[in-house]
Amino acid sequence: MTEPSPEPPDVHLAAHASRSASRLGASLGRTFNPLEWRRRGAIAGTASALVALVIVIAVLGFWWSLEPDPFGVEQRAQAMAEANGQEIGTGYVTTATLIGVTDTLLHKPGGYLDERRAAPGVLMDNMPAWEFGVVVQVRDLARVLRNEISRSQTQSREDEDLAHAEPQFNFDANSWLFPSTEGEYEEGLGRLRDYRDRLAAGDADFYARADNLNAWLAVVGQRLGGIAQRLGASVGEWRVNTDLAGDRAATQAQQHPAREVRAQTPWLEIDNEFYHARGATWALLHFLQATRVDFESVLADKNAEASMAQVIRALEATQRPMGSPIVLNGDGFGFFANHSLVMASYISRANAGIIDLRRLLEQG
Repeated sequence: MTEPSPEPPDVHLAAHASRSASRLGASLGRTFNPLEWRRRGAIAGTASALVALVIVIAVLGFWWSLEPDPFGVEQRAQAMAEANGQEIGTGYVTTATLIGVTDTLLHKPGGYLDERRAAPGVLMDNMPAWEFGVVVQVRDLARVLRNEISRSQTQSREDEDLAHAEPQFNFDANSWLFPSTEGEYEEGLGRLRDYRDRLAAGDADFYARADNLNAWLAVVGQRLGGIAQRLGASVGEWRVNTDLAGDRAATQAQQHPAREVRAQTPWLEIDNEFYHARGATWALLHFLQATRVDFESVLADKNAEASMAQVIRALEATQRPMGSPIVLNGDGFGFFANHSLVMASYISRANAGIIDLRRLLEQG
C-alpha cells in the first residue's frame, strides 16, 4: 500500500496567505465602514457641542451674575444734564438717580433676569433676588415722589408723569408673557425721563422739605428693619412674639398666641435673602446720596448732615466685595463666617441712623 504523497510547501503557503488576506479584508472592512464612522463622528460632534454649550452657559452665567458697581450720583446727573442741554436745579439729582438706578436694573449685563426663561437666566436665583431688592426701593421712592415730594400739600394735583410711572413699577416683577415686566418698567422709565425734562424746564415741582424727606425715610426704615430681621434668621433663633406688643385691645386669629416663635430661613433661601439685601442697599445708597444733595439746605437747617453721612457710610459697607464665592452661613460665633449676620449688622446700623435722622427732621 502506497502512502499519499505530501502536498508541496507552496500549497500550504498559499492557503495561509489566503486565510490571512481574508481576515485582513474583513478587519479593514469593519475599520473603514462608512456608517460606523458616521455614527462615531455624530457622537463625538454632539459631545463637543454639549461641552461648548456648557462652557458658554457657565461664562454667561458668571458675567450676568456680576453686581453693578455703584456710580457717582452727581456725576451721573451732570452727564445727563449735559447730554440733554439742561440745568441742574432742585430735585434734578434725585430724579436723575432714580432714572440711573432703574436704567442699570434693566440694561445691566443680561438685562432684567427675573423674567428670563432660558439658560443661563433660568438657572440663576441670586441676581433675580438682587434685582427685586432694587425694584422695591425704586417703587418706594417713586411712590413718595408722586404722593409727597412733587406736591405742595395734600389737596394739590399730582404730577401726570409720576402718576403714570409709579403704577408701572408696581407691575408683577417676574411676568415674562405679554405684557412683560421689562416692558412695563421701560414705560415707567420713560415717564420718569419726561418728568425730569419738565422739572429742568420749570414745568414740574419738587418740594425739598423736611416733612417730605421724613415721609420717605419712614418707609426706608421699615424696609431696612424687615431686611435685617430676615437676615438674622439665617442661623435660626427663638424670638419673643411682639405681634401684639403695646396694644392691649388687639386680637388675632390664634386663641393662644405663642409667647416665643421660631425664626428660621430655609437653607435654599439663605443666599436669596442675602442678595435681596445687597440689591436693596445698593439702590438705597444711591438714593440717599442724591437726597443729600437736593435736601442739603434742609439737612443743614436741622443739623442732620452728620446723621445722613453716617447712614450712607453704613450702607457703603454693605457693598464691600465678598471674599468667598458663596454665601457662608456659619453658626453665630462659630468657626466659619456668617455673611447674612454681617450684612444684618450694617443694615441695623443704617436703620439706627435713619431713626436719629428722622428725629432731627421732626425736632431739630
